[in-house]
Amino acid sequence: MTSSTPDPVNPQKSRTGLSRVLHAGAYSLAGLKAGWYEKAFQQEAICAFVMIPAAFWLGTTWEQVALLAATVTLVLIVELLNTGIEAAIDRIGPEWHELSKKAKDMGSAAVLLSLCLCGTVWAAAIYNRFIA
Repeated sequence: MTSSTPDPVNPQKSRTGLSRVLHAGAYSLAGLKAGWYEKAFQQEAICAFVMIPAAFWLGTTWEQVALLAATVTLVLIVELLNTGIEAAIDRIGPEWHELSKKAKDMGSAAVLLSLCLCGTVWAAAIYNRFIA
């Protein structure tokens, strides 16, 4: 009698080395592509395409440039996570449930906080560069 291990549900779990890295990279690119079809992510990404290069002009030190670019990137990251939460909740079912609402509301709040952080950091940099 031979024992056989069942095939993993996710083939990524059995990959190692460079194969795992390459497949993970492909999944990440697929996630960015999927995110691009979300209107909120599109708007934030378009802003990022303008704001990240502007960070090099607005920042007066490399720390300021890094902070400005990082806060913009953080908004994109949080938006992708929020979209993932929403997709997972929607997969469960379309019916209204208090826990589903709570999860979606918390994801939305995370996006709002990242936008507030980004706006505050950028406002401070603009103030520092042009007013102070």
